[in-house]
Amino acid sequence: MQLNYLALAVPVFTGLMLLEYYVGVKQKKAHYFSFDEAVANVNVGIGERLCDLFTTGLFYYFFVWIYQNFALFEIKPTAVTWILLFLFTDLMWYWYHRFGHEVNLFWSVHVVHHQSDDFNYTVSARITVFQSAARCLFWAVLPLFGFPPAMITTLLLIHGAYPFFTHTQLIGKLGWIEYLFVTPSHHRVHHSSNPQYLDKNYGDVLIIWDKLFGTFIKEEEQPVYGLTKPLNSHSFLWQHFHFIMEMLVSFKRSATWKGKWNSIFGKPDDIDPRIRSGLERKFSRKEYDLAQTMALRNYIKLQTIVSLTLLFFVILLEHYLTGAQLITAALFILLSVITTGAMLEQRRWIVYLEFIRLGLLGIFLYLCYPSYSISAIILLILGGLLLFCRTVSERYNGYLYASIRS
Repeated sequence: MQLNYLALAVPVFTGLMLLEYYVGVKQKKAHYFSFDEAVANVNVGIGERLCDLFTTGLFYYFFVWIYQNFALFEIKPTAVTWILLFLFTDLMWYWYHRFGHEVNLFWSVHVVHHQSDDFNYTVSARITVFQSAARCLFWAVLPLFGFPPAMITTLLLIHGAYPFFTHTQLIGKLGWIEYLFVTPSHHRVHHSSNPQYLDKNYGDVLIIWDKLFGTFIKEEEQPVYGLTKPLNSHSFLWQHFHFIMEMLVSFKRSATWKGKWNSIFGKPDDIDPRIRSGLERKFSRKEYDLAQTMALRNYIKLQTIVSLTLLFFVILLEHYLTGAQLITAALFILLSVITTGAMLEQRRWIVYLEFIRLGLLGIFLYLCYPSYSISAIILLILGGLLLFCRTVSERYNGYLYASIRS
């Protein structure tokens, strides 16, 4: 069977997140974890894993194209070249990561990783497909040097797993390991918004690059996590696009070419913070009391479990799905994480996303089992819901948001 065993990453890392939470509760550190943040973090991770289905192959063939047409050397896999590849990969990560904090264009895709006010294993899931594409540009140096694409891909899978374990507050300092490798202590500093910790500890596996390039600092003061100006939003869409919109507004408002250049390639501090405030009033304004009902929490938990389960099976069985089935399933999962993010914001328009999701479910079932009877049943259900749309919407929102003031 041609199964994609990379799907196993979904239950393995989800299990590790749950294990960390269990240990945290046992150690009376449950305050390290919050429901809203965990859901928002996992939503971003689901979105990235989903998009990887369509982009990972493109990245690989991009490496192949560079290797076959522009490679400077022909490097063969040996013990020495594997070590060199690891060192070059980690060095390129350092510079990608540093650019991701110091250049607006790259910060616009990396900022999502730093938005959470928590710091635990769920935060490691906050990687976007845009960020993966940016990293790919830096790692393109590797096939240019002559490292074979298969060798690069293998190492990237191993290299990419390590940072997951540095996103935790449950592990203290690790003695001599602190001198060579990135540890949870080092990475806690990187994720903090304390003034003295800003733009420090960019390393991924090795901390030596920070020490070499002057960006290293020890963890001494208790870190405060998140952005210097908290995002205060769990919306999947707003998290991904707020800084891109800030950049574009800044570019449009700038009267000089230097100002426009700085809007894209300058530092995040070059963006007027008042721009985000204006955008928030327009696109991310809270309209309701955010006290959550038990029904809302339970529904969000159910939706998250369903999304993770579907993601697992879609990745596992991707070679057995047609293009239409894969796209339909991906859209259903993507709408699901957008919906749960909007639920955390208690948006009343999500009922319309539910209609669309039901339609996508019907399309997927028809693609799997072509039958006019299935189509007719789905159309009848959708037609009935749309016919009584206002009543359905009121009851749906009333069930989830009963605590909202009318």
